[in-house]
Order: sequence, then structure tokens, then C-alpha cells
Amino acid sequence: MTIDLPTPAKPLNIGTRGSPLALAQAHETRERLAKAFDLPFEAFTIVVIKTTGDRIIDRPLKEIGGKGLFTREIEDDMLSGKIDIAVHSMKDMPVLQPGGLLLDTYLPREDVRDAFISPEFTGIAQLPEAAIVGTSSLRRRAQLLNRRPDLNVVEFRGNLQTRLKKLDDGVASCTFLAMAGLNRLRMDEVPKTAIDSTDMLPAIAQGAIGIERRANDMRAAEMLAAIHDTQTGQRLAAERAFLAELDGSCETPIAGLAELDGDTLHLRGEVLRPDGSVSHADQISGPISDGATMGKALARTLLDRAGPGFFDWHTN
Repeated sequence: MTIDLPTPAKPLNIGTRGSPLALAQAHETRERLAKAFDLPFEAFTIVVIKTTGDRIIDRPLKEIGGKGLFTREIEDDMLSGKIDIAVHSMKDMPVLQPGGLLLDTYLPREDVRDAFISPEFTGIAQLPEAAIVGTSSLRRRAQLLNRRPDLNVVEFRGNLQTRLKKLDDGVASCTFLAMAGLNRLRMDEVPKTAIDSTDMLPAIAQGAIGIERRANDMRAAEMLAAIHDTQTGQRLAAERAFLAELDGSCETPIAGLAELDGDTLHLRGEVLRPDGSVSHADQISGPISDGATMGKALARTLLDRAGPGFFDWHTN
């Protein structure tokens, strides 16, 4: 089958949020597609879409609707035909997509670790007692309070630049961002220290870019297949199955990471109370092809260990 490739006169429309990181991810997608099919950049148009999550930055995500806040408007525009594909940070993506849309293309995964960011300190252990720590992540908040219950964790919303300015203004002693975002924006000047995943297990799918399309768009399907990274897909199949079995959302402190070693997949997972008072963690290994099954099994192990009522808070 010959693909009807886009041209400058009839470009492929790539939908994205408007933050510097989202735009960097959209540009990477365009560059990979252009290279794969020997097309000029002008054959692709990057369409910036403002989402509810971008407009409301003064409240925690869990108060205004969770992960879908960063995808709803983009997916509506794709279903209506205004855009052809959408580029997402996978850690922002709900495990289920709206009817008619598919999310089955992933670019090579970046650094999965969290970054500790501070002009004064290089790690959590160095923070003085009762230090003010800024983060908008319920997962990071719970993990921090689990390790250091003396810390004073305050809400930090906004894009990467906004959060860095708050740090410069002395609102907090440190904050946390994904290493992947800092790397993609080439922000070498940021005072950061990577946190080993054994000390702070990252968010599900952290560091991965996903590309969504209409299920019936075979041209987009064929083009995206040329830039899909198989290993990232294998890792995310396990992580997102783990998340789905836990019914995870932005209201649930959940962490997980799948890693490949030859033909074997290792998956670690953690669930926490939002106040960090309780944490349950475990791991599982097996053939890569069993990744999704292992993700579900690990989730059930942690749910059984946590016992009835552990997640009652997230319906309050």
C-alpha cells in the first residue's frame, strides 16, 4: 500500500499543548517523521491547543478533574478532524482513550528519573528539618512525606519555567521535575541532581512520548509505525496495565517502572497513602511478552497487601 504522504500544500496537523516541553516533544515527532519519509518540515503543521489543565494553574489537579484535563480538548480536535495526530507526555495520559482514538506509538524513552532541583542542596537527605518543598505531584508528595514526614510540602503548579521562577523567588527550598523534560529542553543550567529510581520510583510512563491518532486513519497508522520504539512500547504495556488494574489517576499516589534485561522484563510498583503514612511496594519479573499480565498481577498483589479501604480516600 502506498502512503498518501503529506505535503506543504496539504500538511499533517500535529496537535500539542503549548508549553515549551510540549512543543519540544511535538518538534521531535515532526523531525522523526520528516526524516523517516524524507519530507520537508513544511509538510507538518504544529497546532497548539490550550487545555483546561493549562488554563487552571492555581489549584491541585485532583480538585479539578485529574489527568484528562491535559488531553480532552486535544482529543476533541482530533475526533473533529482539526488535527491528525496528537503528541502527549505519557505520564499525563489516562489509561483509556475516547472511542475512535488509539494510542499505540511511542518514541524512544528518555531518562525516567526524577530530578531534585535546588540552588542550595543536592538531595532530600540534605534538607533541614521542616524545609519547604514544592511539588504539584501527589506521588512525589506522598513519597517525600513517607521518607521525610517532617517536610512541609506545598503546591507547585505551572510549567517548568514557572516552577523554576518560584524556586528562584524563595517560595521553597527545592522542587522536583522529570529529568526527561530537562534533557529535552537542554536545560543544563538548572541546579539538578538525578534521584535514583530505588530512592524515588518514578511516575508510570515517565520520560515517554506517546502519539495518538484516529483509529480509522490508516495513513497516520502507517506513518507512525515507522517511528515507533518497540522497547518503550513493551515497557509501557506493563506499566499501564499495572496502573489500569489499580484504577489509577492523578488522585492516586502510584509509582511504577518496567525495565528490560534481554528477554526479561522487571517491573517495580508502589502505592501510597496521600499523606505518606503508608507505602506498599513490590516487584515482579518474567518474559517481555507477559508484561501486561505481570502488570495486573503486581497491582493485585499490592491491592491485597494494602487491604480493604486503602483507596477509600480517593472517592472523598
